[in-house]
Amino acid sequence: MKARGFEVCALSSPGKLLNEFSQAEQVPVYAVKMTRRITPLRDLISLFQLWRRVQILRPQIVHTHTPKGGLLGMVAAYLARSPVRIYHIHGLPFITARGYKRIILRWCEKVSCYLAHQVFCVSYSVRDVVIKESLCPDSKVKVLVNGSICGIDATTKFNPVNVGDHIRLAMRRNYGIPNDALVIGFVGRVVRDKGLLELVQAWKTLRQEFPTLYLLVVGSFEPQDPLPPSVEKLLRTDPRVCLAGYVDETPPLYAAMDVLVLPSYREGFGLVALEASAMALPVVATNIPGCKDAVQDGVTGILVPPYDAEALARAIRKYLHSSALRRQHGMAGRKRALRDFSPEAIWEALYQEYLLLLYKKGLQPPELVKQTWQK
Repeated sequence: MKARGFEVCALSSPGKLLNEFSQAEQVPVYAVKMTRRITPLRDLISLFQLWRRVQILRPQIVHTHTPKGGLLGMVAAYLARSPVRIYHIHGLPFITARGYKRIILRWCEKVSCYLAHQVFCVSYSVRDVVIKESLCPDSKVKVLVNGSICGIDATTKFNPVNVGDHIRLAMRRNYGIPNDALVIGFVGRVVRDKGLLELVQAWKTLRQEFPTLYLLVVGSFEPQDPLPPSVEKLLRTDPRVCLAGYVDETPPLYAAMDVLVLPSYREGFGLVALEASAMALPVVATNIPGCKDAVQDGVTGILVPPYDAEALARAIRKYLHSSALRRQHGMAGRKRALRDFSPEAIWEALYQEYLLLLYKKGLQPPELVKQTWQK
């Protein structure tokens, strides 16, 4: 967007990631503390701080992301009378919520959509849910190109050729995994919603059948939506379970895996599945909105019902028994990532949407700075 003449700034919660983002993208950032949970008093304080910052900056476009950032950002932008307001839906937490929490979360999404001039969804299946749940009229909600938030860099970053076999072996040595072992991988927050209960149940079965099988878990244990103590204890004490924790650079870890598993209960798109596909890994995921966009069942991976540990184990077992099937689905996934999820295509589509919204409001777009994107 900077190359197309826009002045860009970012508002988010404070911390190391925000500072790193500012340095990497060379944009000014403003820290406003926002909690992930529903915290009415803190949320009002965050809303006031966001409103004041938006009033000072006076942006032509306010583009918000995530449920909490989306709600507070849309309300702040509405109160500041920002000309163009965009809400980008990454996922729908109310899908797995119960009781009053589900009602509150659903209404939060509805308010964000109502206050936005344009709503984007990261996947077509999430768009279907948004329309079915009457959160937003279908004329107001779009998906950019084939979905995802920013595509996937399958050419350089997520390219198994660029990682190489030596990295695969080094990663395995680092976690005490034998070179000839089979490795099931999981990447994501280590919480109940990601299907870790079913993954552990499937693991208990498969570890007995395959003596050289290992489980590599990449991600942090989080206090919100925690695992049952018995499940966490197994993950921390099983000698064939390797906990990598949170890792910024995941391609070397994908290289150490033979199959990626994402048994999540809800996803916006299932980006880790696309990352794994770009790394030529087959993917076992749940047949839910978001995952079904990231994985082509029987082509790039296998989709199984959520909450079904037996079906999960059966699908993983197919790949463990057949290196040919792993290669076939892995290469099909990589071809799809290269063909359908180019970051440049999504950048261009978003740029065109910005122009359209500015024209509708009678606003002049910025002058083009450079003729081509620069990575």
